Amino acid sequence: MGSIKLEQLSKSFGEHAVIPGIDLEINDGEFVVFVGPSGCGKSTLLRLIAGLEDATGGRILIDGKDQTQTPPSQRGLAMVFQSYALYPHMSVRSNIGFPLKMAKIDPAEISRKVEEAARILNLTDYLERRPGQLSGGQRQRVAIGRAIVRNPRCFLFDEPLSNLDAALRVAMRLEITELHQKLKATSIYVTHDQVEAMTMADKIVVLNKGRIEQVGSPLELYRSPANLFVAGFIGSPKMNLISGQAASAQGAHTIGIRPEHVRLSTTEGMWRGLVTVAEHLGSDTFLHVQVEGVGTITTRTGGEFPVRHGDTVHVTPDLTRLHKFNDKGLAQ
Repeated sequence: MGSIKLEQLSKSFGEHAVIPGIDLEINDGEFVVFVGPSGCGKSTLLRLIAGLEDATGGRILIDGKDQTQTPPSQRGLAMVFQSYALYPHMSVRSNIGFPLKMAKIDPAEISRKVEEAARILNLTDYLERRPGQLSGGQRQRVAIGRAIVRNPRCFLFDEPLSNLDAALRVAMRLEITELHQKLKATSIYVTHDQVEAMTMADKIVVLNKGRIEQVGSPLELYRSPANLFVAGFIGSPKMNLISGQAASAQGAHTIGIRPEHVRLSTTEGMWRGLVTVAEHLGSDTFLHVQVEGVGTITTRTGGEFPVRHGDTVHVTPDLTRLHKFNDKGLAQ
């Protein structure tokens, strides 16, 4: 079991409230991602759950039991940090088995668990190497292996891929997702990268200034953002947010339209504009179109669309995919 419930959990540093008070339920076996900009409180929230920070108020329930004051080592959780925190003088085998050695587990049982974790993580051939002989991705897998052998109620990942290059990030993202499917263990994953959140999560928790803006599946957040913050944060490229007369004509203070929901034409359309930037990515082309009275509209179209910087194009938003927000920034 690995269900976690937060009840009005708060954290303050002096007079500054980092987490004003959060209610959240994480079900057993879910892969939950905390996402938000730098300084939004996501890592602090994870550390509160882990017991590495003391809560100012509220409760943390793990499998229905209040663990707010329980020491980290007794919560049954395993954390994977941004830095690998491996012992450079130890072999991969010793690094993975170290938590069990500290717990005075039988050496034969340690060996069995290390071998099993290495098999799951494709590290069997590297067990006698030291961290300095491994790539960044392999080191991160060793850190994950050290968490696996503890058989925790929940895995806690604190931006584990941020030290890797772009290609390795994608590869490790897939590996962690596949690992979750194998282990079926509850996982909480912190990232500022909304692409990671969208591709990995069963449930996303969008945080802003220590508060939860919205909780839902990736598609729920994509299709029905609760407010302007979520609308502007979820989706790549970002949603176009338009105010003024164009929004008033649609009965809203602000309207939002995703780049992939804008039709492009070289001959006709709702708005006429000038291409200021054309980003050709092969399969896709992103165009930034300056429309008088509206602003810059980002559009997404096929990679072969025949247009470049300085061209005139016509853009037409799909009105059935329009998002409307009131003057308080809430979805209508």
